Amino acid sequence: MSLFTEFPEMTRTELRDFKKGIDGSFKDFIHAYGESIENFFKPLLHFLKWFEDLLVATPWPVMLAIIALLVWAGSRSIGLVIGTIISMLLIGYLGMWEDAMFTLALTTVATLICIVIGIPIGILMSKSDRVQAVVTPILDVMQTIPAFVYLIPIVMILGIGLVPGLIAVIIYAVPPVVRLTNLGIRLVDTDILEAADAFGASPTQKLWTVQMPLALPNIFAGVNQTIMMALAMVVVASLLGVHGLGLEVLKAVNSQYITLGFMNGLAIVAIAIVFDRTSQKFGKRLQRHSEVIHG
Repeated sequence: MSLFTEFPEMTRTELRDFKKGIDGSFKDFIHAYGESIENFFKPLLHFLKWFEDLLVATPWPVMLAIIALLVWAGSRSIGLVIGTIISMLLIGYLGMWEDAMFTLALTTVATLICIVIGIPIGILMSKSDRVQAVVTPILDVMQTIPAFVYLIPIVMILGIGLVPGLIAVIIYAVPPVVRLTNLGIRLVDTDILEAADAFGASPTQKLWTVQMPLALPNIFAGVNQTIMMALAMVVVASLLGVHGLGLEVLKAVNSQYITLGFMNGLAIVAIAIVFDRTSQKFGKRLQRHSEVIHG
């Protein structure tokens, strides 16, 4: 006999009523504030749509040149630039260019928002053990809870569309940049901080002229992981109506079209590798630069 079948009927009734009460309160919250929340996110929706349209409307030779220049600026590796050009040409040749641009737009916007949100939170965590004790469990939940669980309230509030998909990506992708910003600042050598104190630096000056520059390699490693996790979420985001390579993978699953799934999946992998190698090389350059200045 199950342990739960031995509970008194009143206890089980109270539990059901408690669940219904939570559901009812959330529905009341949506009715009261749902429209205001949608209006709050409208500027973000317009920006994301504008950015998607910009990438799609840009002629592919121009877009390819821009991507190659960005990869070169970040990596200073001619081999990586050539590999990027070949990968993007193959994506275009196989008819996935437009979907790749949608995916690039979503990943870029999600990463920028994660950076804007994550770095300040990481800084606060590095300055206060109490803040760290509060935020760390939240980050643990964000990284471990199944995506479909937090999709439920997002869909109930905002429905299906770009913004719900973007929010789902951000929830999953923001923890690494928060954690590694906190870690990077905390790992700054105390002798360097004492030297800054001896020169009369204020806490703000120490943060921006000493701690942040020395923590940049760790912070950029967090950005790298955030990008990877954002790309990993594109298929889940497609469930909310987000266009791109993830949606094509979802279509392949539904239609059992293995070639379509593999092609779009490999395109996501190619984009992830380009992002990963470029950000890693840029992080290493920052680290070498930091060691030269402070070494």
